Amino acid sequence: MSDTTATTPPGTTEVALPVPATPPTRVHGPVTRTDFVRYQGASGDMNPIHHDEVFAHAAGFPSPFSVGMWQASLLGTYATDWLGGRNVRDFRIRFLAQVWPGDILTLDGAPLRTYVVEGEHGREGRVDVELTCRRQTGDTAVTAWATFVLPDAAVDTTTPGVGERPATTEEQG
Repeated sequence: MSDTTATTPPGTTEVALPVPATPPTRVHGPVTRTDFVRYQGASGDMNPIHHDEVFAHAAGFPSPFSVGMWQASLLGTYATDWLGGRNVRDFRIRFLAQVWPGDILTLDGAPLRTYVVEGEHGREGRVDVELTCRRQTGDTAVTAWATFVLPDAAVDTTTPGVGERPATTEEQG
């Protein structure tokens, strides 16, 4: 399996399908230790390296830093706001850089490919997307790849117009 797409299931046909326009870039921050602690409380991961200054210094870090899953959750929310939470079929993440108090995070995404899957409930259009969370420094903190069922779940590739990609946000102006 590559980093950018899920394993192709049997009965899959790559075809251009309409994908809802990519949402605008989302900016979050400057992030705070309170953001980190709120996520820690919700997740149950109370490692002091993410909120305790003395502990973080003793471990060799300049300050506490974020739990990487917090950035992944920001990307997940960005993607499900775009394509719908009930449509998620796969979500994979790669942690690349730490996030520190004061960082400003930029979230964006793009479709990679569309295809049709033959399933037990008929044909279903899917889209693989790549999601990125970057720090204000330009460093990528987290990259994610997700697969979603397209909102129009019933797909008939013989219908005229199927395969024409709608204008993206950039093309719409």
